[in-house]
This record gives sequence, structure tokens and C-alpha cells, in this order.
Amino acid sequence: MDDLRYPIGRFQPPADYTPDVRASWIAQLAAAPAGVREAIAGLTPPQLATPYRDGGWTPIQVVHHLVDSHLHTYVRFKLALTEDAPAVSDYDENAWAAMPDATSVSGLDASLTLFEALHARFVRMMRAMREEEWSRTYVHPKHGARRLDRTLGIYAWHGRHHVAHITALRQRMGWR
Repeated sequence: MDDLRYPIGRFQPPADYTPDVRASWIAQLAAAPAGVREAIAGLTPPQLATPYRDGGWTPIQVVHHLVDSHLHTYVRFKLALTEDAPAVSDYDENAWAAMPDATSVSGLDASLTLFEALHARFVRMMRAMREEEWSRTYVHPKHGARRLDRTLGIYAWHGRHHVAHITALRQRMGWR
């Protein structure tokens, strides 16, 4: 079960958050929309509605979740860059993933387009950040203070993690 939930393993923070580490993560975020498009390419509606594991989300839900989650993170970055340690809200990702807009094949193109546009802005913003801005924080109700450099790493991992859910499902099911 754990390997189906974490096909690339859990996020492992580095010893140091260096400019090279951040540049690699930013490149991973820049590549995420293309990775998602490639992962779902050619899947039929029934395949898109197949959970990647028992009790897990479908590829449809994974795609919509990525947009929801990364949009929250983009806003958290903006808040942290413009306010001193702002409090941010949490959201129930499972409840969001069960909503009609997150379970519909018909909304995939809109979510993929939004994901691409969001990442274009997010990456542009991060590439313009000054060294000292990476240590800025926001305060999450469950996780406490979160630095932007760590958050970047988590979300670079997050995109790869969910793409791997879809690609691993394709492989297990023999879908080409």
C-alpha cells in the first residue's frame, strides 16, 4: 500500500537549500504541466475514472487536485512575499476532490490550461526572487511556520508524486 501511495517515496528535504537545489526544483515545477499532460495522454474516460489504488483518487481527481493544491501554494507564496509571516488557511483536499468539478472528464482541458498558466506565473515569480526572500514564511494551521524554500521543494516533489500515481497505474493496467 505504501508504495502505491508514494510511488517516488516521501519528500526528503535536503541538508541545505542552495540556489542549485532551488533551480532544480523550479525546473521540475516548470515541467509539471507537460508531465501531467503526457501522463494522461490517450486515456479513455473509463481509464481516467479508475482509482490509482483502493481508496485512492482517479487520474481525473489527481489532475484537478494538482491545480487546486498548486494554486493554494502560489497564493501562499504571494502572501509570504508581501506580508510578514501571514496566516494561511487549510482546505480539505478530499472534500475538494469529491466535488463535481473535480470528478468530471469534461473539465480536464480547463484544469490543464489553468495548471499551465499558473505554473508559468509561479515559475516566473520564483526565478525573480532574491536570495533573502527564500527564507520568508507563512503560517499553516497544521504545519506551523513554513519557509518558502522548503515549500518549493515539497511542491516540486508533489507534482512528480502525482504524475507517478498516473503513470504507475498505466503500467500496472497495461495501458499504452
